[in-house]
Amino acid sequence: MTASPAAAAAQLLAPLTDPAPGDLDRLRGSLAAAAERAGLLDVAYTTVDTPLGRLLLAATERGLVRVAFEREDHDAVLQTLAERVSPRVLHAPARLATAARQVEDYLAGRRTGFDLPLDLSLATGFRRSVLEHLRQIGYGRTESYTQVATAVGSPRAVRAVGSACATNPVPVVVPCHRVLRSDGSLGGYVGGLAAKQALLGLEAAA
Repeated sequence: MTASPAAAAAQLLAPLTDPAPGDLDRLRGSLAAAAERAGLLDVAYTTVDTPLGRLLLAATERGLVRVAFEREDHDAVLQTLAERVSPRVLHAPARLATAARQVEDYLAGRRTGFDLPLDLSLATGFRRSVLEHLRQIGYGRTESYTQVATAVGSPRAVRAVGSACATNPVPVVVPCHRVLRSDGSLGGYVGGLAAKQALLGLEAAA
């Protein structure tokens, strides 16, 4: 006997009205997978608990577009992604599985670099040039803001380099933590100076 439309609808919606443990997670996963298949998922995100605190990772179809520390306010970060990239933002961990694993491995000292496609569309012009250079600073190495400014062809733009680092949309993966003041002091860091020191310490210990 075929269930009536009303009975079928009630069965489909049952997890929403009387959810069992895990039902909502499974429902969210199904919705995310359906949105991905239909081409409706522009920005996927997930969060990862790390020694630096909870990190938000977000990716477009082109690649990782955002890494955000908890102190940046993840809700505000998602709102900005909705405004600047696309309003179609969804918690969809599957797209971020490789990125999450590589971040965890890096912070555990099991890898020294990232092999991830990046979407740097949140940075343009000079800031984009700075980010491209930062990707060339190797694991365990550092450069001064002055050296970075010179490397990107604007030796007097030291403050602008600082601004580019401070607004780096993908910290940790694009290693702005490897840029220091000329006297060797830390300078600033979007994740806080304790996080910057921890990252430098991790790489120095390798």
